[in-house]
Amino acid sequence: MKAIGYIRVSTESQAVDGISLEAQKAKIIAWTEANDYQLQQVFSDAGISGCKMRNRPALQDALDAACDQKAVLVVYSLSRLARSTKDALMISERLEKAGADMASLSERIDTTSAAGKMVFRMLAVLAEFERDLVSERTTAALQHLRQQGRRISRFIPFGYDLEGNYLIENPAEQRGIEIINQLRQEGYSLRSIGKELEKREVSTKKGKPWSAKVINTILKRSA
Repeated sequence: MKAIGYIRVSTESQAVDGISLEAQKAKIIAWTEANDYQLQQVFSDAGISGCKMRNRPALQDALDAACDQKAVLVVYSLSRLARSTKDALMISERLEKAGADMASLSERIDTTSAAGKMVFRMLAVLAEFERDLVSERTTAALQHLRQQGRRISRFIPFGYDLEGNYLIENPAEQRGIEIINQLRQEGYSLRSIGKELEKREVSTKKGKPWSAKVINTILKRSA
């Protein structure tokens, strides 16, 4: 039986916390030897985020090799393979159609069995659910800071100045926000608003020409 390995790290920090490329490869080699698989090749994506499957060339090569050889694609954990349920299931379906399988060592998943396939799908959904919860908590925390007038990024939004760690209103820019909202209500397009602001000598935060993107951001924030 043949096996194809795939390993990935997204940042340098991950190379020292137990899931380095070397550590992942060693785990894969040990597993294939213990289960009588012939490890054909180990593909590696170093310093690449797992958010989008299409941005990882080594993963594409590993999938091609596993499908061509009807081998088992072996990964250290599901987080090394995919960061979304959509990508995880897409990978699983592609392997299944080609007569190949997948094994994730950390979660002890082996899709050569029906039970393994079911557990894989459940864990993929739960992993994405946890990421959604983290995102939701982050959004709530940022909203709380905004309500307190606290700075939440290195950029100072139009309409405000920074005093310590707090944002205070800039009267001239606040007047600019009022003009932007008024023009939008009158049916002006984003570009037309920009031209009108320049006519009225309303300057951007950095003194650059008004862009539709900046105006749209101001409208969304003020809403």
